[in-house]
Amino acid sequence: MGGPMTGHLARAGHKVTAYNRSAARAQNWRDAWTEEGLDVDFAATPAEAAADADIVFTCVGNDDDLRSVTLGDHGVLSAMKQGSVLVDHTTTSADLARELAALAADRGIGFVDAPVSGGQAGAENGKLAIMCGGEAGPMSRATPVMDCYAARIVHVGPTGAGQTAKMANQFCIAGVLAGLSEAIRLSQAAGLDLEKTYEAISGGAAQSWQMNNRWQTMVADEFDFGFAIDWMRKDLGYALDEARRLGLSSPVSALVDQFYAEIQAAGGGRLDTSALISRLPKGENR
Repeated sequence: MGGPMTGHLARAGHKVTAYNRSAARAQNWRDAWTEEGLDVDFAATPAEAAADADIVFTCVGNDDDLRSVTLGDHGVLSAMKQGSVLVDHTTTSADLARELAALAADRGIGFVDAPVSGGQAGAENGKLAIMCGGEAGPMSRATPVMDCYAARIVHVGPTGAGQTAKMANQFCIAGVLAGLSEAIRLSQAAGLDLEKTYEAISGGAAQSWQMNNRWQTMVADEFDFGFAIDWMRKDLGYALDEARRLGLSSPVSALVDQFYAEIQAAGGGRLDTSALISRLPKGENR
């Protein structure tokens, strides 16, 4: 997702220096942007990419990945100048967001935890939803730049609030996909016209992004795209941990996480989250 977001920054006229931990992916992006005529420099390390930048954006996989590009001699925090802002678009634990904010503050650097929702399509189309945590100053500086690839930016609250809002987002998605999977199987077993059923229920209270964007592909057993189950389980892990820390029970999300674990164990970790339906038998058409 970081690649399309970088492209939007360059198209908007920002001076951009990029870094990717995979040399092959970096070259692929370099080739694509050169072909498009975009001016994007490439750095050999995160620190090199961050040197002299006013705003640094990170978008990687998990807590460990984020630590690898922010901390240490080659991490961005080692090279960022005072008064700059670090914006993290990774979905991480709220604890790591608070840890990085404190380390950044010690160096006179602002920090915004800003996980995104909208998937690959949202990144490519510049229509991501961004939920943010942090202080007002860094937030006000980052917002006009994030506008390059966002449809909605909401400052939810203090540091960590963006990550916690993303956890709530993932709980919602897990529950919706579980219900949607069962609804499709019911419709199939009853012999309903699935297009007509979708038309009927998508106009009422059951409507959701998942229904609008995944109903047809779930019916067709197509899952080789979208947001991978491996990443969803990572996100749900952070969310379930945070819920437990707050003394909460999250039985529906915990159950869906177990269902995803079954699909992972069968080799489906890279399938889209809508593959949740694949563990349900189609039943008898009556």
